[in-house]
Parts: sequence; structure tokens; C-alpha cells
Amino acid sequence: MSAIAAKPGANAGAFQPVASIIALVIAVILIGAAYFLGSAGILAGGALFVVQTICLIVLGTALIAFGVHFVPVGGAPAAMGQAPGIATGVAMLATGAGLAGLFGGAWAAATFGTGFGSGFWLSLVGGAIGGGLMMAITCLMVNISYVFGMGIPPASGKVAKDPITKDTQAAYKSQGTEGHGLPFISYVGGVIGGLFGGLGGTLIYVELLDFYNAALPKMFVGETGALAVGLAGIFAIGIFLVIAVLSAYNITGTIEGPHDPKFKRFPRAIVAAILAGAVCGLVALLVVAAF
Repeated sequence: MSAIAAKPGANAGAFQPVASIIALVIAVILIGAAYFLGSAGILAGGALFVVQTICLIVLGTALIAFGVHFVPVGGAPAAMGQAPGIATGVAMLATGAGLAGLFGGAWAAATFGTGFGSGFWLSLVGGAIGGGLMMAITCLMVNISYVFGMGIPPASGKVAKDPITKDTQAAYKSQGTEGHGLPFISYVGGVIGGLFGGLGGTLIYVELLDFYNAALPKMFVGETGALAVGLAGIFAIGIFLVIAVLSAYNITGTIEGPHDPKFKRFPRAIVAAILAGAVCGLVALLVVAAF
């Protein structure tokens, strides 16, 4: 049996309880390992600080995985006006929104500080707004290109009426297509996905920044703030890419947004993101371990 000839089963995309429980148990074990390393003094800040850091990193990855499923992606068919969505891949579009959010969150963190004060919440708000704004602008320009450049109206191929505006879709959908353009529900979904992606990515960045600010001064003499910012940014972007790719595999192709039947697959992506977040988070912390 070749990989090309293999066909997905009838339960493709279905939630798998046994595999999900195993993944969650492994994630808990990894968090427990982080607690042990913190209590032993191998990771800076103490056991509770380390557990708080890795748990919030895991929460950030879950927010990213959830948000990716809101983003309307049409791939190559969308470029030809044969499917709704933005003409690019899931991982690439999600990463773009995440990076925009990280820039906003990093600016807020540098300006107002971090920790569980006003700076922490302002950083999260800045990251969410950055990701949402990037998607809002992207969706607007995509619709302008579709309507005025290609001469096609936005129309969904998944629902008879837009769930928000209640506009009929079939009357505007061309024969032989799955729809085209960005219907209003897809536009709204893109902005929501950007908000969640920016929020999750910024949460990961802020937690890593706090941890590195606590750990690096014990390893180096002198100013370590720039190094902490650099490490936190590198690992936050890397973790975001991992979760974006996992979510893309879960979606398998194109998705119109929250009204698409594929949206119901998001619980699988969240479970995978929890495990991946625990693994990547522990690796990011171990980079500055005091062995």
C-alpha cells in the first residue's frame, strides 16, 4: 500500500479519546518534570515559578491552535476563484498573524514591563490587537482583489446563508466552484483567529521573557536584558510555528472559518498543542538550566 493510494477513513478528523488521554498524560508528566527541576534548583525561580511558566506556555499553544481554525484559508483554489478564503497555506497565514501579534506584544512588554501587573495584561492586549489587526487588513485587501480585480462576489460553499448577515450564498456562487472570495463570516473568523493567535503567541513570549530575566543573571555577569528578549522571541516564534503546522495537518487543506465543518476538529488540535507546548516549553526552559 503506497501513501499515494491510501484513502482517509470515514472517521477522518474524528476525536480520538485514547490517543488524547495518552497525550495529556505525557504533558502532565513533562510539567511534573519541570516542577522537579525547579525544586532541585536546576531551573531558576523555584518549582512554582517554573510550573507557572510552562503551564502558561501550554495555555498559549492551546489558544494558538484554537485560533488557527478560525482563519479562512483557500490555498491554490482560492487564487483561481474556485474556493473561499485567502490564497495561501494555513501555517503561513497563521504565522503571519502570530508574528504581527508578537511584535505588538513585545512592544507593550518593553514599554510597560511584564510580571502579573498592568504590563502583563497590556502586553496580552497589544499582542491580540496586533494579530487581529493584521488579519483584518489582510482580509480587506483580499476581498478588494477578489471583487475589483477578479470580478467575483464573496460566496460561501459550506452554508446556504451567512450565519451573521443571513445573506443567501447560492445566488452568488459560480457553478463548478466551492464558492469564492471572503464572505462576512469568514472575514469575522479571520479577525477572531488573529486575536487568539496574537494572544497565545504573546503569552508564550511574556512568560519566556520573565523566566529568562530570572535565569540569565545567574549565568552571566553584566546586562542580560537584550539576550533574554532575543531568546524569548526566538523560542516564541519557533513554538508558534510548531503549533501552526500541527493545526494545518489537523485541518488538511482549506477551511472557510468557524462555519466550516472542519472547524469541529479543533479539539484534536488543542490536545496536540498541549503536548507539543509542554515539550517545546520544557526545552525552552532547559536552554538556561544550571547543570
